[in-house]
Amino acid sequence: MTSLHRDEPRIVGSLPGPRASQWLERDDKVMSPSYTRTYPLVVKRAKGAMIEDLDGNRFLDLTAGIAVTNAGHCHPKVTAAIRKQAGRLVHMSGTDFYYTPQVRLAERLARIAPGDGPKRVFFTNSGAEAIEAALKLARRHTGRLRAMAFLNAFHGRTYGAMSLSGSKPLQRRAFAPLVPEIHHARFGDLESVQALLRTVCPAEELAAIFVEPIQGEGGYLVPPPDFLPGLRNLCDEHGILLVLDEIQTGIGRTGKMFASEHWGVAGDIVCLAKGIANGLPLGAIIAKADVMDWPSGSHASTFGGNPVACAAALATLDLVQRRYRANAVRRGKQLRAGLKALATRHPAIREVRGLGLMIGAEIQNEGAPDPDLRDQIIEEAFQSGLLLLPCGLSTVRFCPPLCLTKRQVEIGIALFDAAVTAACSDSSVSPSA
Repeated sequence: MTSLHRDEPRIVGSLPGPRASQWLERDDKVMSPSYTRTYPLVVKRAKGAMIEDLDGNRFLDLTAGIAVTNAGHCHPKVTAAIRKQAGRLVHMSGTDFYYTPQVRLAERLARIAPGDGPKRVFFTNSGAEAIEAALKLARRHTGRLRAMAFLNAFHGRTYGAMSLSGSKPLQRRAFAPLVPEIHHARFGDLESVQALLRTVCPAEELAAIFVEPIQGEGGYLVPPPDFLPGLRNLCDEHGILLVLDEIQTGIGRTGKMFASEHWGVAGDIVCLAKGIANGLPLGAIIAKADVMDWPSGSHASTFGGNPVACAAALATLDLVQRRYRANAVRRGKQLRAGLKALATRHPAIREVRGLGLMIGAEIQNEGAPDPDLRDQIIEEAFQSGLLLLPCGLSTVRFCPPLCLTKRQVEIGIALFDAAVTAACSDSSVSPSA
């Protein structure tokens, strides 16, 4: 069998194939209908930036499991770390006992997180749990009730995280009442923040401002240069905690270990998950030591900081810091340049934006966002062996493993070009200028 990570996309039959179709039927009978499946992909195995389904079709993966497998699928060094730790200790709750992988990982995260001074770490199982922990810590530390987030933000689907999110009505519909006293400003707009402080959100009652350095689910939106520094200054002025949601942007995704480094900003609390353990469930909050002052028993997690997940995270951090962070810069420049070249030929591609390998291509039709066309482009790409995801109102997101090669970027651009052409033709949109 051809080594999967060195193979190129190839589709051997109609999609979904017969074996995949059987599993789709089984899934439909037992799985929650709340899951959001973009297309009928049933994965058998994966390596690097390549995916193989049950019927032998092979795909170039530009999703990384929603920006999770930053070091690439099944990286041998991460896999070896998992196997080694699993043979020693799989579980012993880190909130009640001690084990070395958890301490080593906390030391590593405290050392690399932006900002001077000592830091402390609390481990969770997911990004939403990290946001929940940050909200609790912010309220307890400041003694204040209110929090602020941004329109188009996505912080998770549990109640506190959902209350901070402002991405889609579907994520909130029928779940009220949400957590009270959470306000939303316009992302990238400091005056919008100031307007809330002048009117409905007294600064002396505001515990924290939650912000993604680059909005993810909201459309891969990069803020103006003065936005994050302006938030930092405003928080310092009023004694507000700045909580940076680096769940999707962190661990080398943008070419820096933390996206906030692009603006020279450090948070009082930083939330991590997704790429930290290359596919194992792990999240964390890193806070200034004097901020993480809650007493024993005020917050805990049975599985957060699991020793196997911590071992995977330590191996992942090594790979990203030493090799793949720099590759994200190189391949990101190549991918953005290729997509911008396509935009000169395809009026449907309105804008290409992002940093590193966190790139969005916004799709339009006659000057207006066109989510249906965007979805058709993603479907056409899938049918030809390219895996993509949507975000925002009408944006295609590119968040591949950071080990992506030059040749794979070339293949991805060519397949995306063909997908845009086919979708525009089917939708009666002019495919070229």
